[in-house]
Amino acid sequence: MTPARARDLGLACGKLPPGRLNRISDVPGVTVGHCTLLDGDIRTGVTAIRPHAGDIFRDKPVAASHVLNGFGKSIGLMQVDELGQLETPVLLTNTLSVGTCGTALIRRAVAENPRIGRQTSTVNPVVGECNDGYLNDIQALAVTEADALAALDATTEAFEVGAVGAGAGMSCFGFKGGIGSASRLVRLDKAAFHLGVLVLANFGRAGDLMLPDGRVVAPPKAEAVPERGSVIVVIATDVPLEHRQLQRVIRRAGAGLARVGSFYGHGSGDTFLGFTTANRVPHDGKADILPMRAIAEGKIDLLFEAAAEATQEAVLDALAAAPTTVGRAGHVRPGLADSL
Repeated sequence: MTPARARDLGLACGKLPPGRLNRISDVPGVTVGHCTLLDGDIRTGVTAIRPHAGDIFRDKPVAASHVLNGFGKSIGLMQVDELGQLETPVLLTNTLSVGTCGTALIRRAVAENPRIGRQTSTVNPVVGECNDGYLNDIQALAVTEADALAALDATTEAFEVGAVGAGAGMSCFGFKGGIGSASRLVRLDKAAFHLGVLVLANFGRAGDLMLPDGRVVAPPKAEAVPERGSVIVVIATDVPLEHRQLQRVIRRAGAGLARVGSFYGHGSGDTFLGFTTANRVPHDGKADILPMRAIAEGKIDLLFEAAAEATQEAVLDALAAAPTTVGRAGHVRPGLADSL
């Protein structure tokens, strides 16, 4: 049975139209893959986001990050913001598997570029994480480098959402969380562009979830516990943006999280990463001056709106697709679709 998506449950958000797939992969060239680990008390995995099909170390998309609340262990963000570019695909996983996934990205980059760290610069792997320890035996350190590489090799446009990949053991507002995605179609200079969002949703206090029609929904027998989750938001676009503009756009993911009921609690790691496929930085560029295009600032509100809408819907997409799940020690997270 195909998992439901947000719109299947009547949970469409905002005014802007979605792209063809209503996924981050509506941005041309962007693909996503998963490796899901389900065995006994293991409910975890890896999700990979590829900005384009080429060698990302040699053809670096302009990128930016923003940390809304920094209770997190992601790696690679410091250099992303210093240089304004990505050098590897992005991997998402559980908190204690960040190092393993980082090593896998480094090994893959070195295999493709043997000069790394010797005749040329080192490589900056980017990994985001959330703590899936309620449903997953996180101390088992089940994720391997092979799992990370499997996720990279499985990337496709029509990827799954819900309790898959890094989302296998995640929780959201007391429900089963996971991977969600959405996109928005925008028009600039009479041409079509896309902004797409993928979330790893593992945040929100039970009883705070707000649906687009204003209903506040709580899981049955919800425990009154503090907000201690996290969320990673990855935003991709084919709109030409420079680093500063991209950082402005991805900050608006916070508006989308607020619309579903988040207040970015003390124990939550709320991390945003964005990239544009329209501006690239060549690793071995010969020119002294690089051509870069940028959106007119007077039109950037359209992308702010798209980022907020698509983030809101991506969270609901993760909740809609994730089924009721029994995990470590018999812990249960109900699926939103089952509850509705």
